[in-house]
Amino acid sequence: MKANPGGQIDPTEVIGRDELIRRLWEILDRQSLILSAERRIGKTSVIQKMRAEAPQDKLPIYRDLEQVHTLLEFGELVFEDVERYLSGLKRTAERTRRFISQLSGGEVTGIFKLPAVIAPHWKTLLTKIVEDLIEHQDRMVIFFWDELPMMLDNIRKREGDELVMEVLNTLRALRQTHPGLRMFFTGSIGLHHVISSIKQAGYSNSPTNDMYHEEVPPLSGAYAQELARLLIEGEAIPFDDMQTTTLAIASGVDCVPFYIHHLVDQMKQRKCAANAATAGEIIASFLMDKHDRWDLQHYRNRIDTYYGTSDRISALNLLDILCTAESPLLFDDLFNLLKTRETTGDDEAVRRVLGLLERDHYVARQANGAYSFRLQLIRRWWRLDRGI
Repeated sequence: MKANPGGQIDPTEVIGRDELIRRLWEILDRQSLILSAERRIGKTSVIQKMRAEAPQDKLPIYRDLEQVHTLLEFGELVFEDVERYLSGLKRTAERTRRFISQLSGGEVTGIFKLPAVIAPHWKTLLTKIVEDLIEHQDRMVIFFWDELPMMLDNIRKREGDELVMEVLNTLRALRQTHPGLRMFFTGSIGLHHVISSIKQAGYSNSPTNDMYHEEVPPLSGAYAQELARLLIEGEAIPFDDMQTTTLAIASGVDCVPFYIHHLVDQMKQRKCAANAATAGEIIASFLMDKHDRWDLQHYRNRIDTYYGTSDRISALNLLDILCTAESPLLFDDLFNLLKTRETTGDDEAVRRVLGLLERDHYVARQANGAYSFRLQLIRRWWRLDRGI
């Protein structure tokens, strides 16, 4: 196996995810699913492996929605995906084509950019597309929509909160109308931020309460070490002691596959032996990398994007406290330390911010309820970047 830092991993080379994937298929047998994960954890690799190895009674249809900014663009992509599949059956989305022809006044030929006249009728368009697909399908249809929260946030900024409310309600209605339809939402930016934003505009529904929430964790220690070993052997890198080396690699990057690939690739590029000392040196260099090739600054920047002013201040202060804590902190201790940095007596507001930080994968709670950074690698970087 070759190191592939940042590239798409072949499904046959995805290590340590079989049990998670088995569970995800079990969930999809009964309901739709929201899969959340921190960036770099390996969410996309899990999805691609599921698509490549889907059971015969499942039809996975995948689309990355990160660059979608309007509902018309969304409709175009779903129409294109369904038409591409139906063309393999020598069929077309007849209901959808008739609907588009009626509105546009012209015959639909092939896959094309939808005319602007369709935009106000996006809800009917989506409904007919799904009906066309379900009619010609005896398998469970699963729309794998990657970065759907990002798309909704893009639409909210361009077309308004009200339209996003309608989108979420429409998708929920489609799930409830068609028992053989599943939706699989994924994204590194949580859907909770989008829903929270539109609730401030008066939205009171729970549009995903029929969906199950699951999270992609880092690899287990054993699988992280196995991945490191396979990459070292695949790249023919000389090593001192394989067990000590793979343990240092896995523990040094919190068992995250993306960083493991990067470490081994750097060992190959530097033409050095694979050992614990080299792993430590490479990690340290990336944490201080002026080019930020691991894009760690994202952890700081997205707080400004998704947290309101008061929440942002509290979030930064809480993370600053936790990055220097010698051990996990119980809420009362953390709250008291926060009060030395900012004027606050609202413990409920602080609990809410901690809840956001937890859902956004910054912090984790121990069995006794104490808080700490979720990934020690990010804790190290945060402390360095903040100069604490």
